[in-house]
Amino acid sequence: MAKVELRNITKIYDKKKVIDNVSLTIEDKEFLILVGSSGCGKSTILRMIAGLEDITDGEILIDGKCVNNVPPKDRDIAFVFQSYALYPHMSVYENLAFPLKMKKVAKAEIDKKVRETAEKLDLTELLDRKPKQLSGGQRQRVALGRAIVRQPKVFLMDEPLSNLDAKLRIQMRAEIKKLHEELQTTFIYVTHDQTEALTMGDRIAIIDKGIIQQTDSPDRIYNHPKNTFVGGFLGAPAMNFIDTKVENGKIIVNNSEFNLSENQKILVGSRAEVILGVRAENMNSENSDFHFSAPITISEMLGSERVVYFKANENNCSARLSAKHSVEKEMTFNLNSNDFLFFDKETKEILTV
Repeated sequence: MAKVELRNITKIYDKKKVIDNVSLTIEDKEFLILVGSSGCGKSTILRMIAGLEDITDGEILIDGKCVNNVPPKDRDIAFVFQSYALYPHMSVYENLAFPLKMKKVAKAEIDKKVRETAEKLDLTELLDRKPKQLSGGQRQRVALGRAIVRQPKVFLMDEPLSNLDAKLRIQMRAEIKKLHEELQTTFIYVTHDQTEALTMGDRIAIIDKGIIQQTDSPDRIYNHPKNTFVGGFLGAPAMNFIDTKVENGKIIVNNSEFNLSENQKILVGSRAEVILGVRAENMNSENSDFHFSAPITISEMLGSERVVYFKANENNCSARLSAKHSVEKEMTFNLNSNDFLFFDKETKEILTV
């Protein structure tokens, strides 16, 4: 069992609160993604779990035991760094064996575990090489192998793929996900890459300015963001947010009127203004019940897709279309009101019944 609990943890640097009263439970065998923009505090949280950063306030529990004062080496965790952190003078074999040597494991057992791990990560042919003789992807596999060989309770990964090119990142995403399924161990993974977050994790925790904004499944977070920050952070392009006035049960977008349904009227309540949220891929619905037009400012060709940019009620917006879709100077966008989300103009929180 490797359940990790964060209970009201806070971190203060130079009188500045960088982690603000965060509580989070990562279940045994779960793959949790901590995601947010640079400087949001996600790596600091990971380092506190590892014991590499002191906690200003709160508790961290692993397997139900508080580890606030437990040294990193005694927490039974493995940390995979962005920079690989391999010993350049050691061979791949020696890098993999090093953690076991430090634990004074018998030589025969070390050899067995190293070779098993190397086979699992397709490193067998590279065991005699030094890190400088390896590609970025190979180095990252060695870094993963050095963590795996210890068989820890918890894997902590701090943006491990950020130094790889796009093709390798895709390959390594699949390998890490497969690894989690094989090992059946708790993974906590930090990234700023939303694609990694959406494709790899069982759950995602989105962080902004040291505060967790929402924790949920990738599907739930993408389709039901708690607020405009979450909706705008996940998705490429970001969700469209359109400031709209509400008059007599209607909203108006670029001079086109839409009659709210009874359920939508309940959501909106007595508000005179709301923020309408619509994903870029939902701007050209086949089953539309509302449409509006807008001049196109930019059109981007992205292989099988095309993204066009425009303004709706003076808000910058985008639509994701098929590459075959023709682009005019002015286009009509067809929306299905079932895809609408409404957010409070002041709090930016999603409106729910």
